[in-house]
Amino acid sequence: MTGIDAQLTPSAIVIELDRYIVGQSAAKRAVAVALRNRWRRQQVVGELRDEISPKNIIMMGPTGVGKTEIARRLAKLARAPFIKIEASKFTEVGYVGRDVESIVRDLIEVSVKLVRDEEVTKLRPRAREAAEERLLDVLLPPRATSYSERPPGEGGSRTNAGPDTGATAKGTREKLRELLRAGKLEEREVEVEVTEDGSSFLQIFGGQGVEEMGLGGLRDMLGNVGKKKKRRKMKVPRALEVLTDQEADRLIDMEHVQREAISRAENTGIVFLDEIDKIASGSEARKGADVSREGVQRDLLPIVEGSTVTTKYGVVRTDHVLFVAAGAFHTAKPSDLIPELQGRFPIRVELDALTGDDFVRILTEPKNALTKQYEALLATEGITIRFTEDAVGEIARIAAEVNQRTQNIGARRLHTVLEKLLDELLFSAPDIGMQTINITKTYVSERLSEIAADEDLANYIL
Repeated sequence: MTGIDAQLTPSAIVIELDRYIVGQSAAKRAVAVALRNRWRRQQVVGELRDEISPKNIIMMGPTGVGKTEIARRLAKLARAPFIKIEASKFTEVGYVGRDVESIVRDLIEVSVKLVRDEEVTKLRPRAREAAEERLLDVLLPPRATSYSERPPGEGGSRTNAGPDTGATAKGTREKLRELLRAGKLEEREVEVEVTEDGSSFLQIFGGQGVEEMGLGGLRDMLGNVGKKKKRRKMKVPRALEVLTDQEADRLIDMEHVQREAISRAENTGIVFLDEIDKIASGSEARKGADVSREGVQRDLLPIVEGSTVTTKYGVVRTDHVLFVAAGAFHTAKPSDLIPELQGRFPIRVELDALTGDDFVRILTEPKNALTKQYEALLATEGITIRFTEDAVGEIARIAAEVNQRTQNIGARRLHTVLEKLLDELLFSAPDIGMQTINITKTYVSERLSEIAADEDLANYIL
């Protein structure tokens, strides 16, 4: 099993999270300690190792303050399987709805893909070499009736033709190889064999629909049924990629992948359980609901406590999966959850609501800041945009003001504000040619102030 990097100390984890998420230091510290404890558990020798359970976390805070992003970035740091699910999508056993065991099935699917992608990366050079040879066979097919293979008496002697023709073919093949590697065959079309999935009838239900209809096992059983091989014409670069993928599939040891994926899911898997406040017994959402929220909690409890779930890849234990729950908790409290479930989430952290100053930092500081994203997008059209400091402040002010007057959706408001601000530029960018545009406070005010001031318009547009 690939373990968590020993270099990921709590302080190093927080520093890495700071590159993408503004503020929320308490939540960052909590998840950093939880991740480090996973590494510590792996170093424990003996029976005690199995007795050490993960310290699950409940994050409390309004929407759009970074709860999901913290958990997602944590999983990326640890190279761990990660899924996000919404507690409100599940129903008590006996009702039509998602089965809680699908959490584990989804987690193992993510884990298999994660491990498989890692194996493909390792095997890519070997697969590329094999694909290159196959492509050369297509570009220069073996000649079944070459001059050297003709029987004596049919068009000349074979005595000297064989070696000469073989050397010529080899030389031609090497020249083709050089042209291929130099990218001089990119416009040439070849015909290669591809595999197509003919069992598409189950796809009409979609992932969740199949789950709800109890057809998950049928889908797994029929996964390899109806696959057809067809020959398709495509250009050389695409053909090389297709053949490389095929060769990588042949080289991968799927038994090893499945074993490693199960181990990874069991020991480093992270499940982000969102909207947990909506299944709390004291929640206002419970009143008049058709399904008992407490029943959903009791169904979730065995998965969180630790149980075994049978999947198509094998039996998966959830004893050491880390669960990070989150909710706004406007009308409910963590104490409204059933006592057994509360006890499985010993760490509670509260995330702060975002202010206008936080928005300014979110727009400029993170590695993936929204302003940097739009700059990169428009740079592809040859347009350079520069956000001045006062423009960023005005964008942040408008977003915070709209959040306050309408519904507070946190940092997500910045997406709608920026999209409206740059809408005209994004539309006309291909036609206006290369230029530099400064986004100033005046530019922002001209396009957004009127909308922001009109509460009815802001409700619909921002």
